[in-house]
Amino acid sequence: MTEQAAPRRRGRPRGGTDSRERIIAAAVDEFGEHGYEAATIRAIAARAGVDPALVHHYFGTKADLFAEAIGIPLRPDVDVPGILTGPREEVGARVVRYVLEAFERPEVRRRGVMLIRTAISSRLGTPLLVGFLSRELIGRVARALDVEDAPLRASLVASQIAGLLVGRYIVKLPALVAADVDDLVARIGPTVQRYLFE
Repeated sequence: MTEQAAPRRRGRPRGGTDSRERIIAAAVDEFGEHGYEAATIRAIAARAGVDPALVHHYFGTKADLFAEAIGIPLRPDVDVPGILTGPREEVGARVVRYVLEAFERPEVRRRGVMLIRTAISSRLGTPLLVGFLSRELIGRVARALDVEDAPLRASLVASQIAGLLVGRYIVKLPALVAADVDDLVARIGPTVQRYLFE
């Protein structure tokens, strides 16, 4: 008499109580290392130590998981008023300092690097990075200060900030990596200031 396999249970795939958090952490690492296109649900599940069905259960599609994973813990809507306090001629420096000091925090840098890598390698990621830099950060500054041609100014600043982040955290140009935040703020702040107001 042959032994029959137990019937497969319907419902939620089994996983530990921390499975969701492990999946998100694995997704951040996988997207960061391989970009959106090359990362797979199967690879993310393997990294998290769960069944791929559990990833689908919690997050649905890869696009849904990506959207969850890019939740960079920055709040420009809350932080922009602080950037705008003080002398107007120092706003450019405060913008650069805000971004660099945020990326110096490991939890921000890890997800930020993932987003930048994905933006470079995938059409899905590009609008997310551009939207974050232009609309959520620089666009808020430009609109709050009521400057002319705000979209162009915001885009110029976003290009400057994006280049800085790529050079320091992705390509890791040695001099940029070695420079301290104060030095970079002093050198790049005036350029951002000019884009915003001159």
